[in-house]
Amino acid sequence: MSDSSASRTVSALRILLVEDNDTNREMLSDYLSYFGYEVFKLADGYKFFQTQAQFQPHLVLLDLKLPEIDGYTLLEQIKQRSDWPQVPVIVVSAFAFEADKQRAISLGARRYFVKPVNLNALSQAIQEELANLTR
Repeated sequence: MSDSSASRTVSALRILLVEDNDTNREMLSDYLSYFGYEVFKLADGYKFFQTQAQFQPHLVLLDLKLPEIDGYTLLEQIKQRSDWPQVPVIVVSAFAFEADKQRAISLGARRYFVKPVNLNALSQAIQEELANLTR
């Protein structure tokens, strides 16, 4: 296979997926796993920091509307933590208003996608963010 070295490189990359909708969570996880990413799934933000410390993701995909702790609160907490590594956060949310996007970006999200998400565009954004980590 000509791209086996690329898939080996991708396979070492870890993505933390925080999404409360079972269907969306499984679909995104399956899609990312198909491309060789190691995915850890959370249905809420309650154990976000504990999971982050153990799993040590290279990238986070974050929904905003979550039970317990919403995505905005997580972004605020990430921004306040000095021990948080420079892990890019990409928001994938049903909140379609520009104000929602601007708030998330101002809190540190690198990119913002509105559901239903274009998987090709999301995949491209993930690749770009992960490429920036290796520079």
